[in-house]
Amino acid sequence: MNALFPSDAAIAETTSETVRERLRAGEEIALLDVREEAFFADGHPLFAVNLPLGRIEELVTGLIPRQTVPVVVYDNGEGLARPAIKLLRQLGYTAVSALAGNLDGWRASGGELFIDVNVPSKAFGELVEHVRHTPSLPAEEVHARIARGDDLVILDARRFVEYNTMSIPGGRSVPGAELALRVRDIAPSPDTTVIVNCAGRTRSIIGTQSLVNAEIPNPVFALRNGTIGWTLAGFELDHEASRKAPDFTETNHAKARQRAQELAEKTGVEFITPVQFKELDSRTDRSLYRLDVRSPEEYESGHLAGFRSAPGGQLVQATDEWIGVRHGTIVLTDTDGVRSRMTGHWLRQLGWKHVYVLDDWTGLKQETGPQSVLLPRPLAVVPSISPADLLAQNTKSNPHLILDLATSRAFRAGHVPGAFFIIPTDLVGHSDVLGSRRIVLTSPDGVAARIAARRLVENGVEAQVLEGGTAAWKAAGQALETGLSKENTLSEPVDIYKRPYEGTDNAREAMQAYLDWEFGLVAQLERDGTHGFSVLET
Repeated sequence: MNALFPSDAAIAETTSETVRERLRAGEEIALLDVREEAFFADGHPLFAVNLPLGRIEELVTGLIPRQTVPVVVYDNGEGLARPAIKLLRQLGYTAVSALAGNLDGWRASGGELFIDVNVPSKAFGELVEHVRHTPSLPAEEVHARIARGDDLVILDARRFVEYNTMSIPGGRSVPGAELALRVRDIAPSPDTTVIVNCAGRTRSIIGTQSLVNAEIPNPVFALRNGTIGWTLAGFELDHEASRKAPDFTETNHAKARQRAQELAEKTGVEFITPVQFKELDSRTDRSLYRLDVRSPEEYESGHLAGFRSAPGGQLVQATDEWIGVRHGTIVLTDTDGVRSRMTGHWLRQLGWKHVYVLDDWTGLKQETGPQSVLLPRPLAVVPSISPADLLAQNTKSNPHLILDLATSRAFRAGHVPGAFFIIPTDLVGHSDVLGSRRIVLTSPDGVAARIAARRLVENGVEAQVLEGGTAAWKAAGQALETGLSKENTLSEPVDIYKRPYEGTDNAREAMQAYLDWEFGLVAQLERDGTHGFSVLET
C-alpha cells in the first residue's frame, strides 16, 4: 500500500444499483475514478469523474465543493480506492464510500462501461445529431467549395491552442460559446455559408446546432468528422494559424441576445439577481458551481470573486472537468448575456436541472487576474528554495534530484533542466532514489509540489519545494527543457490519455476507430439508461 496515502479505517460500501438510482432520481452524487487518466479511458461508468489519487488534494474542492455530498470511489483492483477514501475523509468529506466490487462490481451489476474521456458530452453530441439531423458536409465537399472560391467562412469551435496546433486552411478560431455571439459580424451576408469544425465531431455538432438554434439566416454546416475527417480524406492542415473573430457590433449583439434569451427560457434556464445569488450561495444543501463562461483573457481582466473560468464551449464539451457532482447547481455569468444563455440552454439539455444565469454584478465582489487556487485545507509550510539558489547549488559535483509533478503533457512542453517527471502516487515507489540525493519538488505553480512535500515529510523524507514552481523559474529568465523520454521519467506517462484527435502524429487507424466509436454512443446511452438528456427539438 502506498504510504503517502494511509488507509487503515473501515470503509462503507455503496452498490452500483444505488448509484444508478440516485442518477435517475436527479439526486446529487459524485462517482470518482481514482486511477490515472489512461486507465480511466479504458472503461468507466458514464458519469464517473476522473480524479487520480495523487491529484485529489489539488483538485477536489473545485470538482466537489460541498463536503457533505455523497461521494462514491472506485478503482479497478489497484488498491487506490481505500487510500483515496481515507484522504477524502482527512480533507473533510463526510459521506464517502467505496463502490461495491469496484469496476468489476459495476460491470457485473449490468452497468454500461464507456471508453475515452468527456464521454457524457460526446454521447450527448451524437444524440443531438441523431435527433436534430444537424446539417453537415464531408471534407471532400468543403475542400471543393474552398477550391472554387465559394462564399464561405470556416469557424473552428475548439480552444485557440488546439486551433493553433492544426486547423482547416482559411479557418478562424471562434470557440464554441463565441459562435452565436460573433457569427453575424463574421458573416454579415445571409448568402455566406458558415462551416463549423472541431477535431472530431462533438464541438462541430454542438457549434453548428447552436447556430441553427440561434436562427442565423446563413446556411450552416458542420465539417463532418472535423480535422480527423479532413486528414482521412487526404487533405493538408494548416499549422500555427492565428485568425480570430472580430469584435461584435451592438446591433448584432442585440439580435444574438434576444434569441439566446428565448432559448434559455425554452429550456428552463432560470435568471437570478445578486440578492438571490447570495441566498443560493449561502445554502449548505447544494453543490454550487460558479462559472464564468467568457474567454480566459476576459476573465483575467475582471470577474466575480469565487467564480471559476469555464469558457462556455469547452464547458459543454467537457463538463466533467469542472463539475464533479452530477445534478449539482450551476450559476453562469458573462458580460454580454449571450454566452451564458447559450451555454445554459445546452447544460439544461445535458440533464442539469438547476442552471441559473447571473447578469447583474451590482454589490458583488470582483477580482482581476487568474482564478484563485481552491484547496480543502491551507498549504503546509515546507522548506523551499528560490530559482536563483537552485541554479547556484545544483552542480555536477553535488546535484539535486528535481522531481516535477506536472502532468506529462505540461512536462513535455517545458520543465526545469535536469528534472524528472513523476506521478504523485509514485513518489514512495522510488524511495531508494529519494534517499540518496537532495530532493527538490516542483510543479507548474508550485501547489502540487507543496502538497506532495507535506506527504513526504510526514513519511520521513526530507524535500524542498521550488518557490513559485516552474513558472517562477521561467519568470526568473531561466531556460526550460522540453520533451519526455526514458531518461527523464520516473513514471510511465499514464496520467494523460492520448486523444486520437489531438496533435499531428495520430495513426489513421486510431482516428477511424475513434469515429467508429463515436457513432455507437447513442446505442450505449440507451443501454445505460441514466443519462437524463433531453434534446430541444424545435
